[in-house]
Amino acid sequence: MAYLTLRGINKIYPNGFHAVHDFNLEIEKGEFIVFVGSSGCGKSTTLRMIAGLENISKGDFLINGERANEKGPRERGVAMVFQSYALYPHMTVYDNMAFGLTLQGVDDDVIEKKVNATAKILGLTDYLERLPRELSGGQRQRVAVGRAIIRKVDIFLMDEPLSNLDAKQRVTMRSEITQIHRETGATTIYVTHDQIEAMTMADRIVVMKDGYIQQVGTPHDLYFNPVNMFVAGFIGEPPMNFVVGNVRSGMLELEDNPLDLRAVADEETLAKYEGKEIVFGFRPEAIQPIRGEEEIGDAYKLRCYVNLVELLGDNTNVYVSHDAHNTILKVDPHQAPGVTENFDFAIPYGSVYLFDKTTERRIKINNK
Repeated sequence: MAYLTLRGINKIYPNGFHAVHDFNLEIEKGEFIVFVGSSGCGKSTTLRMIAGLENISKGDFLINGERANEKGPRERGVAMVFQSYALYPHMTVYDNMAFGLTLQGVDDDVIEKKVNATAKILGLTDYLERLPRELSGGQRQRVAVGRAIIRKVDIFLMDEPLSNLDAKQRVTMRSEITQIHRETGATTIYVTHDQIEAMTMADRIVVMKDGYIQQVGTPHDLYFNPVNMFVAGFIGEPPMNFVVGNVRSGMLELEDNPLDLRAVADEETLAKYEGKEIVFGFRPEAIQPIRGEEEIGDAYKLRCYVNLVELLGDNTNVYVSHDAHNTILKVDPHQAPGVTENFDFAIPYGSVYLFDKTTERRIKINNK
């Protein structure tokens, strides 16, 4: 296992494009770290700098406390799994998995033992004599993972390894990669644009946008304590709802139903934003439907108009509009309203988030 330090890492291309800005991160031995963000945010570029496939323009990269900027990929002791699998099409599964060990001059009998053991872990024993073209996408991805883990390196790097798989294969491979990580104990850095992969696999997540780190934390931290609107909107499916309104005398002014912010924010905070726009946020699943004259305390009550209902099995997404705002609610299928109906719901005070509209940073309030 290895611990990694990225200190002030920047990537600037010859054309002047600044892809990664001042990236700072400490990765503990055996951690499973996920870089997540939209396409073009710099996550894959950062991974490639760690791998030694891209030069670091500025900053220091350390492996176990030793500077590694000038070391090549082989010297860094990393194994990488690519989005494209990168298998040799003319080689069997066995030969693909054995290739790296063959280059290292490992004895044939040792290679055979390692390949068979790795194939057993990945469920590839029956496919060792097949060519890549004879395998499914999920099987090819497992071969790529097997080729990486067979080398018993201290650092695994995975760049969007599941993006070419269908939904069912992705679920299976997520659990397999997580199990492999537990068995090997290797420090793993995994890049994805899929926040579900990040939430289900990571010890810690690094959320990136436009080359900058937005937040680093556990899945729980990022979901319940996002530092800004980008993280709040990126983590969670469906994403957090945002409603913009002016603050007047402690109230969030909405067209038909002003909300009393004094229930969640202190006077000093409200005074700071008096007369300004702020963003009111809540997660789709945080709401509670109101039936009839039911009384619900310590919550904001809203009435909305139902535009669309999506039954997803274990839950239902309800697309609603209120005060010229469109939001998404997640409800129990048995409590779902009908399309074109009015729907009353409550947002508990403890589930409310406020954000500065200008900076998009979260505003500290009573419950958070």
